[in-house]
Amino acid sequence: MMVPVISLENIWKIYFYIAIFATILFVIKMLMFTVVGGDSEVSADFNTETDVDPSFNFISIQTVIAFFMGFGWMGYAGLHQFEFGQIINFVISFIVGLVFMFGTGYLMLLTKKLEKNVKKDKSTALNQVGKAYTSFEPNAMGQVEVDINGQLSVVNAKNNTSENINAFDSVKVVKVEDDLLYIEKA
Repeated sequence: MMVPVISLENIWKIYFYIAIFATILFVIKMLMFTVVGGDSEVSADFNTETDVDPSFNFISIQTVIAFFMGFGWMGYAGLHQFEFGQIINFVISFIVGLVFMFGTGYLMLLTKKLEKNVKKDKSTALNQVGKAYTSFEPNAMGQVEVDINGQLSVVNAKNNTSENINAFDSVKVVKVEDDLLYIEKA
């Protein structure tokens, strides 16, 4: 049985096919990430004692595909355009592949950071003046627009007085209890 030998003149085809295949996979995977959501990634569970963010795995399907995409395109360009030698071309292609891998991993980390949910500490609204978002009957529930954690928020509140509060009236938060704001006219 004869093993096919790839001639040095045709080695560029290997880089080219790796680049094309990896680029197609990269685009498909990126579309899955943006359309389906970031949860389409396969991750491994390792027991570690370090303080590492578990939502970011550097070695992921997306970063490995990015490595092969960068490796393939640089290898193809190195042989066809820049006319590098085989060893130099492989080393440079490997380094470019690592740059693509690190760059993709870093961008995915930044994307996942955008998904953070910030819990609002409603106790920061105490003594704040806001607006009634809805009308309040005496000692009844409604909603107010008030500054919480430096962000204007619409939250549930209870009228703490025996007078009516109309929508858009200025109100003051006088008490925060069990994650509920108690208000009165300002």
